[in-house]
Amino acid sequence: MSKRDYYEVLGVEKGAGAEEIKKAFRKAARQYHPDVNKAADAEEKFKEAKEAYDVLSDDQKRAQYDRFGHVDPNQGMGGGGFNGADFGGGFGDIFDMFFGGGGGQRRNPNAPQRGNDLQYTMTVEFKEAVFGKEMDITIPRTENCETCRGTGAKPGTKPETCSTCKGTGQQEVIQNTAFGRIVNRRVCSACNGQGTIVKEKCGDCHGAGKLKKQRKIHVKIPAGVDDGAQLRVTGEGESGTKGGPSGDLYIVIRVKPHDFFEREGDDIYCEIPLTFAQAALGDEIEIPTLTEKVKLKIPSGTQTGTFFRLKGKGVPRLRGYGQGDQHVKVVIVTPTNLNEEQKELLRQFSGGTNGELMHDKQQSIFERMKKAFLGE
Repeated sequence: MSKRDYYEVLGVEKGAGAEEIKKAFRKAARQYHPDVNKAADAEEKFKEAKEAYDVLSDDQKRAQYDRFGHVDPNQGMGGGGFNGADFGGGFGDIFDMFFGGGGGQRRNPNAPQRGNDLQYTMTVEFKEAVFGKEMDITIPRTENCETCRGTGAKPGTKPETCSTCKGTGQQEVIQNTAFGRIVNRRVCSACNGQGTIVKEKCGDCHGAGKLKKQRKIHVKIPAGVDDGAQLRVTGEGESGTKGGPSGDLYIVIRVKPHDFFEREGDDIYCEIPLTFAQAALGDEIEIPTLTEKVKLKIPSGTQTGTFFRLKGKGVPRLRGYGQGDQHVKVVIVTPTNLNEEQKELLRQFSGGTNGELMHDKQQSIFERMKKAFLGE
């Protein structure tokens, strides 16, 4: 199945800026996050949006995508040319095949090799992402066997150099053809390219040199982290081989939606209902923030959809000082179940001015359009 265009996935134009792409991804993430949307295809759409954002938010990856489109791993870049990895052994094998060897440097099977990186997805509460948190997580990973120290050999013994490939990890297959002598190098079948053979295997890892283990790691989530952020824990990936360093652990943060607050960057948004009387006459009301309740003065004549800003009541800035702001949108609630006396008072107040009522209706429609546009 062919992939959809990344710009189409996020619903942006090809020339969209970084902020527009970021906003489009956040909108899609809120819509398809598995914790919110239980539809059968929600998770796949969430992954599709994340993949599109990962490419389009990176200048180098985006330039490559704009030029070549989706890369087919079986054809190389853009369906043409080739990728050196497609030939297994790399360019050296091409030279060996046609010119009899000497094609380039090869990896030493006995050289230290870095361990693989790992990825762990962590779901946190809204306020945990805002204020940060310390916690322990348990991850499965492969570690060097402590009994044999990663050699795979029984204690008191050590791996022996492979007699078939003489420690190179490769075998030469020579063919005489009408075009001349062709030398082709392949992975040694005796040692599987390791260059060494373990004759007396370790009883714990059975010669593998590694074991699957559950590792507990203490993690500090910084205050202000947002949905989709990645935290790198150096050296907590899988163990290296031949004395090589361990890989890294990448923790992907997923933030649960909040029932009252919505986040946009370092700012947060919320809606507060007002009665008609409060909006018309003015009032002082209590507003919940991330840490406390504060007083907000509502001027007389306030219209529905008006925003008020509470400076410094948003999210702590992840890189820098200070905090974002809290934006409060007031929504006037239409009264229901009025008695006849109340209805008559409203009729007297309106004075039959249908024009003003129509204006209010238009304002309401405008606010709904604005809300949909902002992805609130």
